[in-house]
Amino acid sequence: MTMSQKERTDADIASVRLIIGLEIHVELRTRTKMFTSAPCPAHPDFDGAEPNTLLDPVVLALPGALPVVNREAVELSMRVGLALGCKVAELTKWDRKGYQYPDLPKGYQISQYDLPLCFDGAVDVPEAGDDGEADWMAETSRIGIIRAHLEEDAGKLMHEAPGGAPIDFSIVDLNRAGTPLLEIVTAPDFTSADQAVVFCKILRAICRHVGATEGVMQKGHMRFEPNVNCELTLADGRTVRTPIVEVKNLNSFRAVKGAIEYERREQPGRWREDGREMGPGAKTTRGWDDAKGVTTPQREKEDSDDYRYFPDPDLPPLRIENAWRDKAWSAVGELPQARIKRYIDRLEIGAIEATQLADERPLGDLFDGAVDSAVESGLARPVAAKAVVNLLLQHGARLANEQNVEIHALGIDEPGLAGIASLREGGKLSAARAGDLFEKLCADDYKGRDPESVAEYEGWLTVSDTGQLGAWCDEVIAANDKIVEQIRGGKQQAVGRLIGEVMKKSGGSADAAAVRAMLLEKIV
Repeated sequence: MTMSQKERTDADIASVRLIIGLEIHVELRTRTKMFTSAPCPAHPDFDGAEPNTLLDPVVLALPGALPVVNREAVELSMRVGLALGCKVAELTKWDRKGYQYPDLPKGYQISQYDLPLCFDGAVDVPEAGDDGEADWMAETSRIGIIRAHLEEDAGKLMHEAPGGAPIDFSIVDLNRAGTPLLEIVTAPDFTSADQAVVFCKILRAICRHVGATEGVMQKGHMRFEPNVNCELTLADGRTVRTPIVEVKNLNSFRAVKGAIEYERREQPGRWREDGREMGPGAKTTRGWDDAKGVTTPQREKEDSDDYRYFPDPDLPPLRIENAWRDKAWSAVGELPQARIKRYIDRLEIGAIEATQLADERPLGDLFDGAVDSAVESGLARPVAAKAVVNLLLQHGARLANEQNVEIHALGIDEPGLAGIASLREGGKLSAARAGDLFEKLCADDYKGRDPESVAEYEGWLTVSDTGQLGAWCDEVIAANDKIVEQIRGGKQQAVGRLIGEVMKKSGGSADAAAVRAMLLEKIV
């Protein structure tokens, strides 16, 4: 339908339906690049390498240099694809995608066109709650995965000197060129920015879970590109589809949400202004200005024909045998979203804590093993789960932050965690001493030791002798007349000071809850 400028200006837009698809680029954490043995900057061993040091003749496209496929990159990509419910191709091939850009030495990118490695998948995404986070108890929406194909990354063109100094020219760092890049393309099934962000978080967790990437978005390990347009329904019943805008290279969830919501606000006004509708050649790319909260024009978006795809003559097609696919599937295991649901439904753990546990696969494995061990020692499973999660996300998180390591790397083992949980739930260990024992069992010299024996040796076991507790309470009451009078006058919160004095006398071995009850009984 063609409308004049005046008709568009006067048109009454009754509703706006947001249509969102996502393209996500995942840098794989292989030791070597996609088609060469040059070191890969997405691997932690080569993080922070000096510019233009991770190069070789293949990366630089020197005459006679030929590519060889990185087997590990293919297997990691299969893991991600299978985790996304995709089919894995029996036969896949490599294509040359031609475009000229200074950070692409060959003048083309090796990618995949008509026979991608993974295709036809789907992920069930829960709705976002009021806080924007996944509501794991809510209904889910199925998001289609069109394809997940392997390609190589380009280098990085920089327009300021290292350190931020201004320059009047551009410089290039080719370290990233040739890095294995998995591009995941969703169907345009998202209807809100919050839903898209929930998916992005789930995808990051999946990619980290299967070992495909470190997932540090500030380092470019994952880059999100929303494809956004709107269906405008006019008051007279006519509909208009605005052109798709692809917002490039977003590296934070905040940017994904902001860019989508900005386009939702702006696209109806652009249509009123220029009358452009969705069609061939209408797609554009825009960048995201995080400081201003706006998207900015970059270029008209090419259609697939413009890239002049053709099979790469230097790389034969790759046949994926069933045994190889099965090996990749065996490495996937229980996915983060399933683990979160299990923790919430069966272990009665809060959504925030469940998400924290599932975010790091080794941490979730440590938690599950410790809970099983605590159950074997006699604790009910939900009780054991809450005790272990408190140890890991309180004492463990504090220690990990101090030592700059992940919680699961602190050194404590599953029986040690289970033992502390059992002592704590059995009233034999105070909360403070549980933290002390946790820290002690992280040390190499204490691995495998019995937690109760260590606590007894250190004098940390809670005093259960009511006669001794009573004596300490009597001494503290006699020495603090004013506080005692305040408590008798109704200011019961003042008992906290007396509890502290009793704990000092006990060397921290008294149970604070028992002390509180005894003090109040004696005073009131």
